[in-house]
Amino acid sequence: MASLSFERNSNNKTVALFFFIFTVTLSLCSPSSVAKLQHFHHRAKADGTLSFLVVGDWGRQGLYNQSEVALQMGIVGEKLDIDFVISTGDNFYDDGLVGVDDPAFHKSFSNIYTAPSLQKQWYNVLGNHDYRGNVLAQLSPILRKKDSRFLCLRSFILTTKIVEFFFVDTTPFVDDYFTNPEDHTYDWRGVLPRQSYLSNLLKDVDSALKRSTAKWKIVVGHHAIKSAGHHGNTQELESQLLPILEENNVDFYLNGHDHCLEHIIDAKSQIQFLTSGGGSKAWIGDIKWWNPGELKLYYDGQGFVSLEITKKVASFSYYDVFGNVLHKWTLSKESDSSV
Repeated sequence: MASLSFERNSNNKTVALFFFIFTVTLSLCSPSSVAKLQHFHHRAKADGTLSFLVVGDWGRQGLYNQSEVALQMGIVGEKLDIDFVISTGDNFYDDGLVGVDDPAFHKSFSNIYTAPSLQKQWYNVLGNHDYRGNVLAQLSPILRKKDSRFLCLRSFILTTKIVEFFFVDTTPFVDDYFTNPEDHTYDWRGVLPRQSYLSNLLKDVDSALKRSTAKWKIVVGHHAIKSAGHHGNTQELESQLLPILEENNVDFYLNGHDHCLEHIIDAKSQIQFLTSGGGSKAWIGDIKWWNPGELKLYYDGQGFVSLEITKKVASFSYYDVFGNVLHKWTLSKESDSSV
């Protein structure tokens, strides 16, 4: 399995060349090879601790408070000395990018997240709105030449000293996008035949999780597995991906898709489900009933999440558009208890 390493604030031309080769391979190979997970290493702080931000559903050229959320991300990012940023998808509204020269890339990304603390690596997954555009453009290393922070792949693994992240391409799981696309057109290049793609992806994720020796395991996808928001649970992920997460003792599942901030603890598996989909447009008052014993936070406004992880403790906080802390939680690995 090929691997790359990222220094903090790195800008390596070799990486761009690699991604050019890799993207061309993606467009030419059969699904059996497309699903193979690339492996990346990110060098964290000297003491092995890690801090990062999570934001999703943001790409609206600064509108719907995207710029205001970005401002607060910059402030929190500086306080925490973050190592990188994770995007949970829907990076460019409404219909992804039209090509590598689409001005939306700069208008929604480079020109918005300008704070010094956000000049770190961004690890991105695709959302359903991204699939409505030119997917290969968003995966292209040309974007990385335009802004070295931006790294987007369908599915991949990111390893740090104590945490391993498994980024999963969730959009192809959703049946409605294939059977009832309405007036939308999806770019399924590299995904068809769909069942082969999904089967290989699930096998690769399961195998990677089983091989992992990381203290903490975090899975990232665009669609929610569990959510009290507008879209609610993604049934296809509940039936196909969730059993793999449960079997392999995953600690967190991070997602967007529902335009809210949300924290659910599954009573059965104790997996922490963190929705960070408040990067721009939010849906006020759009909430379904959920067991209050599991639902620790539901906030129907804009914002983002921060995580700070050590070998023994993971702490995460939710922030609103003004930088106010909405909710904090701490998980201890030693006793498997939360506070």
